[in-house]
Amino acid sequence: MEMELESILLPGVSEQRPLVIAGPCSAESEEQVMETARSLASKGVQIFRAGIWKPRTKPGGFEGAGVAGLPWLQRVKRETGMYTSTEIATKQHVLDAVKHGIDLLWIGARTTANPFAVQEIADTLLISGFQGPVLIKNPVNPDLELWIGAIERIYNAGIRKIGVIHRGFSSYEKKLYRNLPQWHIPIELKRRIPKMPLICDPSHIGGKRELIAPLCQQAMDLNYDGLIIESHCNPDCALSDKEQQVTPDVLEYIISMLVVRETKQTTENLTNLRRQIDEIDGELLSILSKRMRISREIGQYKKEHNMPVLQTLRYDEILENRSSQADKMGIGVPFMKTVLEAIHEESIRQQIEVLNR
Repeated sequence: MEMELESILLPGVSEQRPLVIAGPCSAESEEQVMETARSLASKGVQIFRAGIWKPRTKPGGFEGAGVAGLPWLQRVKRETGMYTSTEIATKQHVLDAVKHGIDLLWIGARTTANPFAVQEIADTLLISGFQGPVLIKNPVNPDLELWIGAIERIYNAGIRKIGVIHRGFSSYEKKLYRNLPQWHIPIELKRRIPKMPLICDPSHIGGKRELIAPLCQQAMDLNYDGLIIESHCNPDCALSDKEQQVTPDVLEYIISMLVVRETKQTTENLTNLRRQIDEIDGELLSILSKRMRISREIGQYKKEHNMPVLQTLRYDEILENRSSQADKMGIGVPFMKTVLEAIHEESIRQQIEVLNR
């Protein structure tokens, strides 16, 4: 589906990368909202974010101030000149946010995962006359088609100022990040919809304030358009997600340290480097083809000698040795293991085909 998208930049907002949207995870009180907003405005932030309705994983936690907090955002805009933004998850959220003049809306990860909820929001946006911008977070699970489906539903409601927020993907395993980045998924979305603005949410990816700076830099290196970062006047006392919020002063420092490279690269040197990449990729394919040919010969040998296809000890030895070699060559061990697992899976498939002839 080809989309004719419009810029998500609000009037007067700087076109310089990155677009920064910042504010507390939750609007907890009028005093907290205003103190944070004034500090962020003094740092040059032009779009203020605050959760009015907070869907929590388990009941009993702070679930937001609700409609009572919307006038606080109106005051932010009136007194600081910043635009305001908040998350919406239901029809009533849309109506209340539009009624209070919220400038930018975003759809959260849990909502994006529910086509019924996204369609309800899309229908309400159409009725309300709201023209965006609307930002759509990736679904909780790594499902690109579900993410694109949510985008299409909002687009079909007449919204043309659409962007996406990459906030990472949930996993039950213990890991460095709160939500795994899986950068290849938003990159693939950008490939499919080249004009789609891509915003990174390092707060929810990292889950820890010390990870925000490196994640912001990685997003810039991957040519993201902007960042949405949780910033609180007193993070340690925050009522939600206190571990991943930073003060406005720290936020200013993080942004000031970013290296933002030019997006247009047309130099002859880059062309030559890309040509080398193409040649190496061709060599890789040739080598993999040879490896699979040998795997088929091994499959024939196992068939003739009535041997099982899967040789666990041999596989473990390859995985350990090759990963160790890769580490010494400056290649990440997790990446190498992923490659080896994929190669092994294809080798097994090739051998099974030989056995079944």
